[in-house]
Parts: sequence; C-alpha cells; structure tokens
Amino acid sequence: MTKLEYTLRHDTLFKMLFVKYPELLKRLVAVLISIKYESIEQFAVINPEISPETLGDKFCRLDINMIVNGQRTDLEVQVENEGDYPDRSLYYWARQYSTALGEGGKFRDLPRTVIINIIYFKQFECKEFHSQFEALEITRHTRLTDKFCMHYFELPKLNKKIKTDDNLMLWLAFFNAKTEEDLAKIEKMEAPVMKEAISAYRHVVATNEFKEIERLRSLARHNEASALYNAEQRGEKRGAQRGAKAEREKWQDVVADKDAALAEQAALIAELQTQINKKN
Repeated sequence: MTKLEYTLRHDTLFKMLFVKYPELLKRLVAVLISIKYESIEQFAVINPEISPETLGDKFCRLDINMIVNGQRTDLEVQVENEGDYPDRSLYYWARQYSTALGEGGKFRDLPRTVIINIIYFKQFECKEFHSQFEALEITRHTRLTDKFCMHYFELPKLNKKIKTDDNLMLWLAFFNAKTEEDLAKIEKMEAPVMKEAISAYRHVVATNEFKEIERLRSLARHNEASALYNAEQRGEKRGAQRGAKAEREKWQDVVADKDAALAEQAALIAELQTQINKKN
C-alpha cells in the first residue's frame, strides 16, 4: 500500500482544502448536521485565514468557523486524545456562543451554536460513531434551549463497509483515508461530490502555498518540542542541583546538631568535675 504523504489529519490541509473549496465545505457541513444542502441559504466562513506568524503558537487552532443559516457552526479535527477533549470542546462552544452577543445585545438574540468534532480516537463508551449532545433535562428529556449542540464523529468506530449512497460514511471515510488505495476505493463508488473532493485534495497538496505553510507548521512544532525538551533537561538539572544542595544542608544540620549535643555534654561533664573537685 502507498501511504499518503498528507492526510486530513493535518489541520493545515483540512483548513486550506475546505476554505479554498467552500461548496465542498457546505456539502460536508450539510451532511454532518443532517440538513439538506439545498436548504442552506446563508453560508460564510468567518476565519478563512491561516496566518503564518501564528503557526507556532501553542494554542493555535486551525478550525473552520462558519455562519450557516444564521447559526454559528465550528468544525475541527482532533487527532490526539489528550484526556480533556469534552471539556475543551465545551469551552470552544462557550466561547463561540458568548462572543456572538454584541454590546447592548439581548440574550434571546444569541444564535444557535453548533460545534462539530471529527476525532481520530474513541471518546465515548458506545458502539455508535456519531454522538449528538443537546441541553436536556435528564429524566423528562425536556429541552432547555435549542441553542446548544455538539456533534462528535469518532473515526475509529467506522464500519469498513461503505454504501455508495451513504454520503456521511463517504465523507468520514475520506477523512479517515491513509493510503492511495483508500482514496481509490472511495473514487470507485462514483459519488460525484467525493470525486470532486479528492480532486480538490490532490490539487491543494501539490500547491507551493500548502507546502510552505506545512513546512512552517512542522518547524514550529519541532521548535516547540525542542524547547520543551531543553526546558525539561534544565529543570531536571536544577532539580538535581537543588536536591544535592538540600542533601548537603540536611547533613550539615545533622552535624551541627551533633556538635551542639557533644558541646552540651562536655559542658555538663566539666561542671560535674568541678563539683567533685570542690568536695575533695
């Protein structure tokens, strides 16, 4: 099998591809949130830029933030399970929701806010690859508000068998593709939108713009890892030095205590000897 040099696990590729091809993005989002493509009357990407100077930032997120029929919609991929992803994605939702309220705005005018997470690890203890969360009362399942919605698509749970007419599975298989054979398998299903998506993917990865941004991102990650390693080494060295100093200080204290005890004992012996001499 021929491994793909770049896959949609690369957030630079993910963002560049769908920003440069907004119609593909619109079709993808329609499938992910289960609405008809034809029903989308308003669609705009709010953060299309990839600023080179921010690529080295530790918390740089190459998500895609959109307005879809008046609702805020954020799409992102997450490769590594760092143990806190539900909390992180909830934070992203809260930030998107809260920043939609302008000065003097009314709370009832806040838009429905949807976070779409395509993740490359298992997050929930269930067999379903798609989980949708909303704000519901836990026993009556009464909805508190329709303004909260979070989707998680867990790629490791995908069924390897894909039907030609299952657009959701086709898109997720595209995100999960690791080899040329994986892409060829999707292309053979003759789904026009997927042929277009794969063609767009091949075009983007061949551009100098993508290669340069990916080079800068990789360099930033390498520099960050090197800086972290060096900081850890310096910390261990300082810790060892502090440990050695503390050990020396501890034994110095022990010796000082011993010397003080011996001096006290010597003084007591001298006093007793003086008293004996007086009696004699």
